[in-house]
Amino acid sequence: MASLTLLLIAFCLHCSASDAAGAFSVSDFGAIGDGRRYDTRPIQAAIDACAASGGGRVRFPAGGDYLTGTVFLRSRVVLQVDRGARILGGTREEDYPPESSRWYVVLAENATGVGITGGGEINGQGEAFVVRTDPRKNVMVSWNRTGACLGDECRARLVGFLDSKEIRVWDITLNQPAYWCLHLVRSNDIRIHDIAIYGDFNSPNNDGIDIEDSNNTVITRCHIDTGDDAICPKSLTGPVHNLVVTDCWIRTKSCAIKLGSASWFDFKSLLFDNITIFESHRGLGMQIRDGGNVSDVIFSNINISTRYYDPLWWGRAEPIYITTCPRDSNSKTGFISNIVFENISAVSENGVFLSGSRDGILSNIKFKNVNLIYKRWTTYSGGLYDYRPGCRDLVSHTTSGMMIEHADGLDLDNVSMKWFKSKVKDWSFPLIFKGATVNKLFFNDWNSEVVDVEGGVVM
Repeated sequence: MASLTLLLIAFCLHCSASDAAGAFSVSDFGAIGDGRRYDTRPIQAAIDACAASGGGRVRFPAGGDYLTGTVFLRSRVVLQVDRGARILGGTREEDYPPESSRWYVVLAENATGVGITGGGEINGQGEAFVVRTDPRKNVMVSWNRTGACLGDECRARLVGFLDSKEIRVWDITLNQPAYWCLHLVRSNDIRIHDIAIYGDFNSPNNDGIDIEDSNNTVITRCHIDTGDDAICPKSLTGPVHNLVVTDCWIRTKSCAIKLGSASWFDFKSLLFDNITIFESHRGLGMQIRDGGNVSDVIFSNINISTRYYDPLWWGRAEPIYITTCPRDSNSKTGFISNIVFENISAVSENGVFLSGSRDGILSNIKFKNVNLIYKRWTTYSGGLYDYRPGCRDLVSHTTSGMMIEHADGLDLDNVSMKWFKSKVKDWSFPLIFKGATVNKLFFNDWNSEVVDVEGGVVM
């Protein structure tokens, strides 16, 4: 983990190269900021002028709502959205480039030394993309008229950095994305800190931060409250290495921290530390489906609460969910190895789910100083294992404190399970080893007990 330490040192020394450069106000280029008339052209003119001068900041003065289609961020330019100012993403397909891969409100491509800050807000107006509100899961706009994108995942993302480096995003609110919020693609040397992300809790696909094929990333002091996955590393065209996430608060109707499910390449040297996960559908997750491997990952000092939501959303209230299996008959299977869960406390409606597969074994998984409390407080039914996407979908089963299959090397050191008495009938054993697929088990100071509603031990 030495490389992760170096990342943190670099983060502490962070400063933007353009901080001392001049500022260009979008108002001086004709931006109106009334939230009704489009300011796309004056915003782009200010960015281009700033870049042509050698870089600096492009200011969005307080008090304005700057409605825009896609604007392209140039090298050495930082957007400064002043506190009290908002960038509003356009809601029409014609507001965005012809290629669906470039549907972003703010987009940097092949840029160096770029950023966003200022204390203000970028708002994707996600509510305007809701075709029909539904308390189970909203039905969303789909711009899938050309077949260039899939299903209902055809609408604009909020902020994207593609094939870029030296990226800095801090002191900004990203609000109501229509699709993914902050998307980091094939990029390097990234620092994200002191930001807030708010997505509609009933809308699908409004991920918080997606780290796709990007390396050397530090994310710290972030507040994420959204419907879909909150922090989501993905590997489509290359590996994800050296990711540090610290000091964050997360609530989501999907998975708070999820590796995958796009997982064609490896994930290695990742650290998640000092994180609070509040009433999410799933806590710490890995969905490895495409042949990539995962190794050397640490989850430490994390408080988790997970609960059931409607099964239309992936997740079944698992505080920890580690899976690897082929997505379909044409997919390869990846391995997951050398994973540490240390100083973890969880209150959940379901148990830990550790599922390898015949050709994708989980190896060297360690739990140290882990406190798991199980109790029910919603009325959703349990009794299901969730293998989605692919694999086996939803499978009926009694609920256990920890289900393990296809594992070689599981170390439980100072692990406590406490079960609150419940009228729910689907609770089963503290540990379930599925079939003869689990080897090399180590137990040290492990215990399980049932407590009543008053907190007293009844076993």
